[in-house]
Amino acid sequence: MTHAVSPAREPASAASPTLYGGTGTRRITVRDLTLAKERGEKWPMLTAYDAMTASVFDDAGIPVMLVGDSMGNCHLGYETTVPVTMDEMTLLSAAVVRGTSRALIVGDLPFGSYQEGAVQALRSATRLVKEAGVGAVKLEGGQRSLAQTELIVQSGIPVMSHLGLTPQSVNAMGYRVQGRGDEAAHQLLRDAKAAQDAGAFAVVLELVPAELAAEVTRSLHIPTVGIGAGSECDAQVLVWTDMMGLTGGKMPKFVKQYANIRKTMGDAAKAFAEDVVGGTFPQAEHAFH
Repeated sequence: MTHAVSPAREPASAASPTLYGGTGTRRITVRDLTLAKERGEKWPMLTAYDAMTASVFDDAGIPVMLVGDSMGNCHLGYETTVPVTMDEMTLLSAAVVRGTSRALIVGDLPFGSYQEGAVQALRSATRLVKEAGVGAVKLEGGQRSLAQTELIVQSGIPVMSHLGLTPQSVNAMGYRVQGRGDEAAHQLLRDAKAAQDAGAFAVVLELVPAELAAEVTRSLHIPTVGIGAGSECDAQVLVWTDMMGLTGGKMPKFVKQYANIRKTMGDAAKAFAEDVVGGTFPQAEHAFH
């Protein structure tokens, strides 16, 4: 007589790791984010666009990274996110995946890659999963993107929704706080619940009044990710070049700078140039004999 062998049970810490500062060796999953909400555990998310930067954030314990179409502004030199292409998104997403081992990598669907309908959206999402290796995709819009969200999720690809200020619609709405006024607030709440019902695993709330973002967070069983949406969201995200002080010019009100990398890099470049011009670099220890 044969006996069924019970599979080894995964340690609780491995099955449901603490998102920030956890020691698990596997990648974070969307289920981990859901469990974190149930525990009341907040978590950070940063953007990333290359393998080296992503590896730094991975080592720092950042559990979720977004390869955002913000790459258009802060990495590719475009004035807005609108020109970003699927080729560019796929290339940079793959680099971020290669530079990490633990973080959940979410790839943005750029403008024009899903607006035609659900089939186009699935094709674009599938490309990011197959060619870049991302663990999830993000798309903008609530009720207007429900068909896209539903088909992508039904096909086995997790979807993060993006509400409030949706930068791909900048030509229509401009850069301003969304959800002010009763009707706008009710619509945003309807959009959030619709995204959840369509299968989204999380909802980004950008430039939304703090009180409204708190209400949305309480109303959903999936996590909310705030950016300019107050402190009551389940998670917070920032564009890494803003957070690190690499971006030049005036920062949005919601950005907190944790470093001044722009000055550090500028000072280092000047020091290098002065050493070269002055003949003090390279020296003997930098040469081969």
